[in-house]
Amino acid sequence: MIRVLIIDDHPLVQDGIKAMLQSEATVEVIGACKSGAEALAFLAVNVPDIILLDINLPDMDGLQLCERIRKHYANVKIVGLTSINEAGMITGLLQRGGNGYLLKNMEREELLKALEKVMGGNVYLSEDANLKVLEQYKYLEEVKRPSLTRREKEILDLLAGGLSGPEIAKQLVLSDLTVETHRKNLFRKFNVHNVQSLLKLARGFGFLD
Repeated sequence: MIRVLIIDDHPLVQDGIKAMLQSEATVEVIGACKSGAEALAFLAVNVPDIILLDINLPDMDGLQLCERIRKHYANVKIVGLTSINEAGMITGLLQRGGNGYLLKNMEREELLKALEKVMGGNVYLSEDANLKVLEQYKYLEEVKRPSLTRREKEILDLLAGGLSGPEIAKQLVLSDLTVETHRKNLFRKFNVHNVQSLLKLARGFGFLD
C-alpha cells in the first residue's frame, strides 16, 4: 500500500487527487494539508510514503519546504505538484531532494505512473516538464555563461531575495545610482530586460540555489 500525503491549499485540487486515487486498491491518501506549517505538524506524527507537494503555499515556499522535509524524513518521496512549468523551478525542486514533478493538468494514469516510478526509486517528470528542462539545457549550451563580479553576485542574490533597488543600496551601503548601474550591467550580461527573466536565467546557469 502506497500512503500519500497531499500538501496543497486549494480544496478543489485536494478533492481532485482524492477522486483520482479513491478506487486504486494499492494507494491510500492518509492526509491533506493546506499549508507548510500544517504539513510539518502532520509529519511529526504520521509519515507517508509519498508527498504530493504544491510549490506555491500560503505560508512557505514549496522549495524550502521540500528541503526541510528531506532533511528530517530521508525516506519520504516528494513529488512537486504545480501549474508552474519552468525549468528553474523543476531543477530547483530536484536539487532540494525532490523525486518528481507533476503539472496539475495531469490525467489519472500519469499520476499513478508517477507514484509507481518514484516508489521504485526513479525520478519522474511529466512530459511537458521534461521538455521544458531539455529546452533550458539546450538554450544554456548555446549561450555563454556570463562572468560576474563579487558585487554583481551580491546584488543578484539580494534581488533573488525579493529586495528592491533602494533596499539593496541600504543593505550594502551604496548609492541608489550605483545599485542601478550594477543591475543594468546584470541585465546586459544576461541579455534580459527585467528582474524575473534575470533570476530565471541565473538559476539555469547555477548562480542561484
